[in-house]
Amino acid sequence: MVDRKKPREKNFWDKPVPDNVRHKDLSVKGVKTAKAKARAAGRPYPNMVDNITAARAGLTKGKSK
Repeated sequence: MVDRKKPREKNFWDKPVPDNVRHKDLSVKGVKTAKAKARAAGRPYPNMVDNITAARAGLTKGKSK
């Protein structure tokens, strides 16, 4: 039997950023949330996944376009 798996989709960090997306810094609350997630996972500082999770929760500075 032939195993025909669907080609794996790229992770979001491997895809190019769309032109209509602007960079936004994390708010103070977002930084604290990311640091807390890192501590809970046993890391001394937040990694990209912690920062992205905080950003997706809407904890960024400024208005989104």
